[in-house]
Amino acid sequence: MADLKIEGLCKRYGQVEVLKNIDLDIKDGEFVVFVGPSGCGKSTLLRMICGLDEVSAGQLLIDGEKVNDVPSSKRGIAMVFQSYALYPHMNVAQNMGYALRLAGEDKALITARVKQAAEILKIDHLLDRKPRQLSGGQRQRVAIGRAIVREPKIFLFDEPLSNLDAALRVDMRMEFARLKERLGTTMIYVTHDQVEAMTLADKIVVLQDGVVEQVGSPIDLYERPVNRFVAGFIGSPKMNFVPVKPGPDGYVLPGGLLKVSAEAGNVSEIGIRPEHLRLGTDGDGVFAGTVETTEHLGSDTFAIVQLEGQPRPIMVRLPGERRLDHRSQVSVTFDLASVYAFDQAGKSVALSNERADAA
Repeated sequence: MADLKIEGLCKRYGQVEVLKNIDLDIKDGEFVVFVGPSGCGKSTLLRMICGLDEVSAGQLLIDGEKVNDVPSSKRGIAMVFQSYALYPHMNVAQNMGYALRLAGEDKALITARVKQAAEILKIDHLLDRKPRQLSGGQRQRVAIGRAIVREPKIFLFDEPLSNLDAALRVDMRMEFARLKERLGTTMIYVTHDQVEAMTLADKIVVLQDGVVEQVGSPIDLYERPVNRFVAGFIGSPKMNFVPVKPGPDGYVLPGGLLKVSAEAGNVSEIGIRPEHLRLGTDGDGVFAGTVETTEHLGSDTFAIVQLEGQPRPIMVRLPGERRLDHRSQVSVTFDLASVYAFDQAGKSVALSNERADAA
């Protein structure tokens, strides 16, 4: 196991800077997830940690030792890629033990490590099969097993579940959670799926355009986003954003009013999560709108409500099964405690003293 420290890390391709002054401190045994939209630099950062891409500026330290110029094979790191990259002519056991065989390890040691990894991943009954005889989830387990047998200091995962169907992704998320508890090794996981990040991570790193926007636990990012981007990226369904204007008694909303002492006159937009909205007229703020459509999931009902004079509708998450007529007029209410506020630059600001510690 190992800790990883990243100081002032930059990556340039010619004049294009894809990673800009990255500073991160990853502790021994942490499960850290890099999230962000496509092109934000999360996979590039992972490849630099692994040693597959060169560092343009800054430094990488593993257990206090600078590894910028250390070859990938000497860093004590194992990486699992998005593609399984299994050798089709080898069986599962041969695929998992191939790196150890190349390193000249004893055959008995290779057999023991492969068996142990296969038992951890519950694929010990598949050791004689070829990759073509495996399902997608089984192939991904083999790829993970190939990394486990090397007993690395740090595991790196580059969107390992993106090739799986929805049901398998849920199953494999559970497998990763078990793996984290069983091995206790430092793990860095890249994904664009914030649900994976929320369910797996000890710590999430949110990136946008090569810059770290925020670092924290899943709950920290959910409850205390530092800006509009993080607020909209973390949470499913995503946060609703509505423009507001200062008024004499608070903030003027589309079809309603947010009753609050308007100390922060620079608020240009508020954010409210779908689960914090409800239908009715009792609350600190009220929207008026029209039901465009509803989505019935059994445990929840999602109502898509078009607000008066707004280009984008908002989503309301209602518990259980709710029947709402199409094009019906509704009032959507919320409480001040559930409101996030943002200035014109997208930075989180406090609406009141009660929200100051959470904004």
